[in-house]
Amino acid sequence: MIKTGIIGGSGYTGGELIRILIHHPGAEIDFVYSTTRAGKSITTAHADLIGSTDLDFSAEINPEVDVVFLCLGHGNSSQFLEEHQFASHTKIIDLSNDFRLKDDAQFKGQDFVYGLPELYKSEIEGASAIANPGCFATAIQLGLLPLASANLLGKDVHVNAVTGSTGAGVKPSDTTHFSWRNNNASWYKPFTHQHLGEIGESLASFDHTVGQLHFLPNRGNFARGILATAYTHFTGSLEEAQELYTNFYSNAVFTHITAQPIHLKQVVNTNNCHIHLHKHKDVLLVTSAIDNLLKGASGQAVQNMNLIFGFEETLGLNLKGSAF
Repeated sequence: MIKTGIIGGSGYTGGELIRILIHHPGAEIDFVYSTTRAGKSITTAHADLIGSTDLDFSAEINPEVDVVFLCLGHGNSSQFLEEHQFASHTKIIDLSNDFRLKDDAQFKGQDFVYGLPELYKSEIEGASAIANPGCFATAIQLGLLPLASANLLGKDVHVNAVTGSTGAGVKPSDTTHFSWRNNNASWYKPFTHQHLGEIGESLASFDHTVGQLHFLPNRGNFARGILATAYTHFTGSLEEAQELYTNFYSNAVFTHITAQPIHLKQVVNTNNCHIHLHKHKDVLLVTSAIDNLLKGASGQAVQNMNLIFGFEETLGLNLKGSAF
């Protein structure tokens, strides 16, 4: 039984991480650190956990835990690690974007491994620090990596993806509160989203030519999930594309290729990614769907933890979606 610590447990990703870990048969939560809720019950922030835990938020950190999860705002993880020291055996899994890019991956003697198991499983298994991928980045990379591996992304790629309101974090803003979001839709950060950097590095890891990635993110009027559609030039047949994707993900326990058109309810509340392929003339359309809080954040973080500590990769993550 490994001991885990959570830094910043009052947000959406922290809450989902707590939900997974309190039921994980190989891990126990040692502390959930919070500067604003110390001494208060976890359920004051996460009412969905009433009856599941009697833990309180802590003002203290145990530096000897086996693994610590950083569920902090972007830019805050590096500052936290500057101010706090953990034991040499403590594994660090960061859910922000502080260490995802290669230029940022070395920090205070730690080498952060990019935590996308479908691409870097062997590196993750031997890692002491993990940079958990972004939610949009996970959905888009899983949709495009097989093409990159076969040098089939030489032409421009157009991506349109819509995310739920939880992707913007727990603090309300002009574009996340109910009255604005309900019965509404809009785009944001067109062609400049912060996840483009990590996506580009992963696609380029095969040393093949990759065309320009044109990414348009959208806000959806639902709470959770990401549905991403990507299309690019493809001269092969649909059957060839399906074989390529099936072979690429043959050992991926959470990424599934399906001949049926997909929708968000299949993956919400799971750690799965579902991918569907469609061919039109000389264009291949790739649709991928994930839960932004699970496969796009906390679920993938636990998947990485399982790999580091030699657990079954799916341990604690066999979650059932709600299709109706």
